[in-house]
Amino acid sequence: MIREVVKIDEEKCNGCGECVPACAEGAIQIIDGKAKLLADNLCDGLGACLGECPMDAISIEQREADEFDEEAVEAHLGKTAPEAHAPTGGCSSAAVKSFASSAGQVTAEAPSRPSQLRQWPVELQLVPPTAPFLQGADVLLVADCVPFAYADFHKDFLAGKALLVACPKLDDTGPYLDKLTTMLQQSHLRRLTVIHMEVPCCGGLVALARQAIAASGVEVPFETIKIGIQGDRLD
Repeated sequence: MIREVVKIDEEKCNGCGECVPACAEGAIQIIDGKAKLLADNLCDGLGACLGECPMDAISIEQREADEFDEEAVEAHLGKTAPEAHAPTGGCSSAAVKSFASSAGQVTAEAPSRPSQLRQWPVELQLVPPTAPFLQGADVLLVADCVPFAYADFHKDFLAGKALLVACPKLDDTGPYLDKLTTMLQQSHLRRLTVIHMEVPCCGGLVALARQAIAASGVEVPFETIKIGIQGDRLD
């Protein structure tokens, strides 16, 4: 049938996720850093998500599509986490945010060491390749075990950097090469550093970064740092 459904311009979408909680039917999700319409029959075509998109990436188009199916919506919502559709704004795991770190000296009045994290999200699979915090940034691509093994990760490595976290063994790294290549081509990175564990499988993160640099055709200063399983720096 011909009817109105949501259309998402992936070129404009920055993966902020603001449209996700705005869709009461749960028809939109962030996949590989972009908003996606999961199925035509989940979209009622009313466009409640339009006003939530800061990039003006969502519109309504009239085309051939499956009929809106309320039973399919109920079944879909029953399979997804309740917090993903909560009226308080939903899950913010993919909402892009930049913020100043609370860096400062540890004192008797403030004994806790401040975080050096400057952005959200940090997982490579969730970070859009054109996220604002990547522009001209000094980027760390870090194996997810590193911050647990290396006690002074924030102080020694993270301060002033943008962070991307991934596991070359457990993640589906298929989309990562294209994503990193796009980052290098469009975000004008100042430097790329890969911090990985000494275990052999972790070398896949280094190989991934090298492949992305070669595919991008962009010259960027590149460094690798190896961390031992007991938390010592090995290079």
